Amino acid sequence: MTAQLLDGKSLAKQIRAELAEQVAKFKSESNVTPTLAAVLVGDDPASDVYVRNKRRDCTEVGIESVLHRLGADTTQTELLALIEKLNSDPQVHGILVQLPLPNQIDTEQVLEAIAPCKDVDAFHPENVGRLVQGRPVFLPCTPHGVVELLKRNNISTAGKHVVVVGRSDIVGKPLSIMLAQKGADATVTICHSRTQDLPAVTLLADILVVAIGRPNFITADMVRPGAVVVDVGINRTDAGLVGDVDFDAVSKVAGHITPVPGGVGPLTRVMLLINTLNAARTATKL
Repeated sequence: MTAQLLDGKSLAKQIRAELAEQVAKFKSESNVTPTLAAVLVGDDPASDVYVRNKRRDCTEVGIESVLHRLGADTTQTELLALIEKLNSDPQVHGILVQLPLPNQIDTEQVLEAIAPCKDVDAFHPENVGRLVQGRPVFLPCTPHGVVELLKRNNISTAGKHVVVVGRSDIVGKPLSIMLAQKGADATVTICHSRTQDLPAVTLLADILVVAIGRPNFITADMVRPGAVVVDVGINRTDAGLVGDVDFDAVSKVAGHITPVPGGVGPLTRVMLLINTLNAARTATKL
């Protein structure tokens, strides 16, 4: 068996084209340009690449992107002052603070300082709470990307057993909530470092989503033949970028699989653009 590739890169390109039309229509009707303010603190190379890619995506669909670059020695007070300024700026519709932040900064406090209506990453407790209740303003970008990847490849989650390996606030927890809600209708199991006999659990999965940050952790003997495998991990190794799944081995067992890179990552960025447009629509009542 050779798994069918779930190509996130080409799908993201398709969605960006759709989004560009929506942005153009919004701008013509409102005379407002959706604007994303990105805040980059320090000189982490990976963060720099991520922000550059996100800004390029904004340009492609007609969204304005403004970068605020701060030094690695930036204080908590200075960063919070910038966020307060962006919160009160009516021309800024979305605020993105690129993570990770330097050690001297309290990440939780910073994320809570962003106005919920501009929290396009959907990390603010208010937006997390709304997601749990099934009435979100914004959907978290990576989980939303996973859901869209499945939906647009005609992979139904209704009645399926989804196993999520990883319980982070960014991916594992919100994705499990989204997939268990009405409309998605999956039965969801979350696994983590304390899960006993992990392979026994992953072998039960119709759809296996992996987001733990450990290169090539999921091996072929942990995957049920024909299962859908979604690899959210991005790990930098001497051999280059690899996921949390041993792609070469697992692709011989799975029915569908995402590559790394080119799988979930491009879709994560597109979902950020969708949230930014929605934030602008809400701000202008359109």
